Amino acid sequence: MLRELFLGFIRIHILYHASLNPVYGLELIEEIKMHGYNVSPGTIYPILSKLEQDGLLMSEKVNVEGKIRKYYTITATGREVLAEAKEKVRELACEIIEERQIKNAL
Repeated sequence: MLRELFLGFIRIHILYHASLNPVYGLELIEEIKMHGYNVSPGTIYPILSKLEQDGLLMSEKVNVEGKIRKYYTITATGREVLAEAKEKVRELACEIIEERQIKNAL
């Protein structure tokens, strides 16, 4: 259960970062690690592939120093999903923080 919850957060992180700049797998692993998630290539690449299949990301292969790297950017549909996810996260965070503030006041 906890793994599934965290995978949802990771998907939102991916969409967010892909909305800022094109991203690639290993870069995302490092970025997500800074938020406290340990994600392996065996986890991140299937997520990227699924997000692309779902039309939330699109990819482009780029030759970087002789190696082909797959960069992902967010699509218009991905932006809509990200906007909705942000609103849901904001609402949940406010509810959780407000509840804690009420408990601390008692």
